[in-house]
Amino acid sequence: MPEAGNEGADSTVAVDAVDFAGHLIRCPSVTPAEGGAIDVLESTLGALGFTCHRLRFEEAGTDPIDNLYARIGTAAPHFCFAGHTDVVPVGDAAAWTVGPFDGAVRDGLLWGRGAADMKGGIAAFVAAAARIIGEHGGNPPGSISLLITGDEEGPAVNGTTKVLDWMEAAGEIPDACVVGEPTNPNALGDMMKIGRRGSLTGTLTVLGTQGHVAYPHLADNPIHHLLRMLEPFAHGQLDEGTAHFQPSTLAVTTIDVGNPASNVVPAKATAVFNIRFNDAHNSQSLERMLRDSFDQKGARYELVTSCSGESFLTEPGRLSTLIADAAESVVGRRPELSTTGGTSDARFICRMCPVVEFGLVGQTMHKVDERVAIADIRSLTDIYAALLRRFLA
Repeated sequence: MPEAGNEGADSTVAVDAVDFAGHLIRCPSVTPAEGGAIDVLESTLGALGFTCHRLRFEEAGTDPIDNLYARIGTAAPHFCFAGHTDVVPVGDAAAWTVGPFDGAVRDGLLWGRGAADMKGGIAAFVAAAARIIGEHGGNPPGSISLLITGDEEGPAVNGTTKVLDWMEAAGEIPDACVVGEPTNPNALGDMMKIGRRGSLTGTLTVLGTQGHVAYPHLADNPIHHLLRMLEPFAHGQLDEGTAHFQPSTLAVTTIDVGNPASNVVPAKATAVFNIRFNDAHNSQSLERMLRDSFDQKGARYELVTSCSGESFLTEPGRLSTLIADAAESVVGRRPELSTTGGTSDARFICRMCPVVEFGLVGQTMHKVDERVAIADIRSLTDIYAALLRRFLA
């Protein structure tokens, strides 16, 4: 696999976070396309003195994905930043105020797909790392690394999980990690994510006996069984929440019968649901709970579940305190500790080291006219630099 070393690295190299974010946005890296974004990162980090490993992974039936692991320093403590260069599709490009891949600055804002999620965050960290490297003449105390994937917005098969496997085999084990997802709901410094709920999707197929609606005793209506089986979960809430998590929820997302005739009882009915669950559960305990409940209804059924990530929690401690201290020193706010929202690659990284998410304001992520304040990118750079100083000290 290709590696870029730090030969000829210049400790005086400075990175302007806003300019660099614009450069990344101009790379059309819609999953699974690399779009040049990994190239840009690899070149810039190599110039700063990082040893870069370009990691391409693929499996049968999936798209190959380019990832990047870069590290400067060999000593402890080892701080890792994780993020993704891939972005979601732009939708209706004609609806954008500026081109979605122009990376334009207008009215104090940086516009473009990925500005918030999360090329702006990556750029802020690279600029912060460059600042720390420069302050130490090219040899920062401890180690700084970046784990960058191109598969976070997609199936997440050939990205972070495989990079983590490679890191473990290579002995590249960080002491802590920050994922630069846009965690702040309204203003920089509002919130960090110390955990996330798990996500389990279930497909419940109830089997009946087809027949004429005028002779229901000769049929077995699977729709009636399905409704009875789902009724205990109709309120949507599975528990009262835990110390750091909101209640687990179950939402039915579709019910499909495929029956075009109004005078026929169908042979089967299917429902799909998703459970977002806290640390009172895991995917195995939830499946047992579901089967125990469904079995009591006496219907013939099939249940298939898939879990895209278990819940995880990084207990409040040194890492979250250092992030809060850094944020407060720059913007005057201490971020709330939260576990709300969807999933992120932190659900994989938690197996290796303590991990917390902290990044930009996420109000426009995945939307038309995605944009962030350039002042926030600069302030986030300051926060990341303050965090590195505290952590590496």
